[in-house]
Parts: sequence; structure tokens; C-alpha cells
Amino acid sequence: MQQKLKVGILGAGHIAQKMATTLMGMKEAELYAVAARELSRAEQFADEFHAQKAYGNYEALADDPDIDLIYIATPHSHHFGPARMCLLKGKPVLCEKAFTANAREAEELIRIAQEKQVFLAEAIWTRYMPFSRTIRELTESGIIGKPMMLTASLGYPIAHKERIVRLELCGGALYDLGVYPINFALMTFGNDLEKITSTCMKNEAGVDMQNSITFTYRDGRMAVMQTTAFCASDRQGIISGDKGYLVIDNINNPQQAVVYNTDHQETGRYTCPPQITGFEYQVLEAAEAIRQGAIEPASMPHAETLRVMRMLDSLRKEWGIRFPMDE
Repeated sequence: MQQKLKVGILGAGHIAQKMATTLMGMKEAELYAVAARELSRAEQFADEFHAQKAYGNYEALADDPDIDLIYIATPHSHHFGPARMCLLKGKPVLCEKAFTANAREAEELIRIAQEKQVFLAEAIWTRYMPFSRTIRELTESGIIGKPMMLTASLGYPIAHKERIVRLELCGGALYDLGVYPINFALMTFGNDLEKITSTCMKNEAGVDMQNSITFTYRDGRMAVMQTTAFCASDRQGIISGDKGYLVIDNINNPQQAVVYNTDHQETGRYTCPPQITGFEYQVLEAAEAIRQGAIEPASMPHAETLRVMRMLDSLRKEWGIRFPMDE
């Protein structure tokens, strides 16, 4: 791999645009190529974001010998096929969340990555953010005493969007939004779970439009999470201990953490360092892992991706939600 990471983006939608914007602001990596199902769309994307090459099919992107990393930005339902194809061709992959449609697909991709010794990672951006580590360190520092309760809410009025309402696109609030509070809880409180309880409300197509999930930990801690595609929520994460609590402004892209004592008086304030979009940290970690010959990132190892995917499978089973890919 050359010194500056050459990234190819597979897909040309909204999330691909955000990654392209990020790469334009980075010194360590660059947008080298883009692929879409229509060449004209790829060419338009390349012109807008200054990519050197545009391809009208995904395989041509994977065959480009100059690309160091392929970022997969297609809908959840269309992650597995392109990721598998890229890995089989020996191309490192950074695949958007939710990683795959189900744990079976995730296991297959990880197996190929291990066999081929090719880098593979889930692009759940909050896992890679330095400020996420700051939040965990604050939680464990004793500044709020013994942390016992975590709440997290994430909601946007996106119930009209096609990717949300269609079962064949792995639609629903869980895959599009719910992965953020779930990962927030796992990052902050860990994974020593005793049980998971949940409920959801489904639309006529059978996908969840809003849900509530509770983690009960073996040591008595609890994490209570709410997600909705119907309306905007405060997006806050609150971690409570016996000496105070910590309020995170936005679990989807945390910018500020404020500490309060038991009298609800502010005792500290921590701010996220300047960032391009927040996407840059996953690219930086991928670049470092590839340079070192690693096949997974430290911030989101394969075992943790599998943990989350199996959790999503279990929740969907409880709710009676089956995707076509499950058959």
C-alpha cells in the first residue's frame, strides 16, 4: 500500500457523499474512485468530489489494482454481495452499518477475511471516535461515582423513506438507528449481559418503526434504549451513578459531555476535538491496520461486530421480523 490511502467508494448515495467529503479533508487518504450501478451517476459523483476514476459496475472497482480500501455505502440489504466479492478479490473492505442483513452473512464475510488475510471492518463511526473513548473513561473514572443506569434515545422523522419501510431493504428503525444506542451501551457498560428485554411497533410491511430495548447486566446495571423513525428525539445519552450523572448531547455524533452532581449542578464539561465529519477516524484506523497487516480494527473487532449482528437477529426473531436474506 502506498503512503496515502487510496479509497474506492462502492455506491453513490447520501452516506457515500459524506465519506467523500471526509476524504477531501484528509491528508492521510484520498477518494480515488467511485462505482455506481449507472456509469453516469458515478461520473457525476466523481466530478463533484474529485475522484480520479468512475465505474459503472462494482466489480470493475474491485478490480482496480490501485485501490487500497473499498468503502461499501449501499443499503443494508446490499452489503453482503459486494463485500464478499471485494474480499474474494483480495480488497480490504470498510462496510457501513448495519454490517449485514443477519449474523450468518457476517460470519461468512469474516471467514473469508480470515482465510484470505484481508482487512474487513464495520463502519459504525461512533466506535472509532476518540470522544467515545473519553466518555467511557469519564464513566469509569469515579467522577459520577458507581455508574448503574444508562439511557439512550435516537429518533429522526424518516418513516417516509424507502430504506426504512421496505422489508427487502432490511428496513426499520433497528438497523438504521437502533445500532447506535446499542453500540453506545456496549462501548460504555460492556457486554456482560444477563438478559435483554424489548418491544417494538411494526408497520404494515412488517418492519419495526420504533422500539425499546433494555439490557440488564449481571452486576445490576441497566441500559434502557429507545429508537424511533417517526419523530425527532433528544438524541441524548445519560449515564447515572451514585454521585452524579453524565449527559452526552448526541449519541450519534457526540460533541459534548456534561457532568452533574446529585444536586443537578454542573461540575464539569468536556468537548469533542474539531473533526472533519467524524468519519475520518474509521478511515485512519483502517489505514493503520492495513499497514500493519491486520485484518480487523481494534475499535470494532470482528467478535464485536458478530455480537451486535447476533443481537439484532435475536431481537428480530422476538419481534417476528424476517428479511428475505434469512430464508
